[in-house]
Amino acid sequence: MAQTSSLLIALKKALKAHGFTYADVAKHLGLAQASIKRLFSQENISLNRLDQICQMMDLEISDLVRTMTEQQSQLQQLSEAQEQQITNDIGLLLTTVCVLNRWTMAEIMDYYHLKETECIQKLAKLDKLKIIELQPGNRIKLQVDANFGWRENGPIQAFFQRTIGQEFFNSQFNHEDECLVVLNGMLSSASNSEFQRKLKRIAREFDALNQEDANLTLQNRNGVTVVLAVRNWRNGLTQHLLKVK
Repeated sequence: MAQTSSLLIALKKALKAHGFTYADVAKHLGLAQASIKRLFSQENISLNRLDQICQMMDLEISDLVRTMTEQQSQLQQLSEAQEQQITNDIGLLLTTVCVLNRWTMAEIMDYYHLKETECIQKLAKLDKLKIIELQPGNRIKLQVDANFGWRENGPIQAFFQRTIGQEFFNSQFNHEDECLVVLNGMLSSASNSEFQRKLKRIAREFDALNQEDANLTLQNRNGVTVVLAVRNWRNGLTQHLLKVK
């Protein structure tokens, strides 16, 4: 499944680079655009259809696999010590989040109280961590893989859980750009695993949309935080009523 996801990420990037849209793919395959979106979101594209899409771009499937391999050679995760280094410096953490969202150095300094020398120092540290390549003119080239993520239960996740949890949920979630869904049910282990797999797919779709919008100006993008979580949990207020604990 991981290889399929990586291959489809490479395919989406290739389509965008060649100026093709889902509508173009739908027309080429003789399918509805909604069907194409579903094939991508469900990661359910047959080898024959994959070959047809590649032909649109005058590519071979082997070219796509080569692109995928090149992407996978990029940084996918930091070590625990490296994450701890970032969390120990709030300015460095802020700069890291910005560059991962493809901000320029000028944009970082326009939005935050960071002097040029300080910002360059932060970027130099990220260059040393292989997150970016700091190029002449202080241009930033992102060096992370499309599937880059923070360590599960690592320092970065712990930092956000510790410092942002209460602030994040201090909202009525009643604006157009907000949404809160709370579900409660009784699932088997198999159904729980299936639901978690779908949540991870949604997370990959979010990453793909984030990458697609990366070339838009900051004025046309807003910071969005999504929390996806599943656990075996009973409300603490009812614990004293349980016969089986």
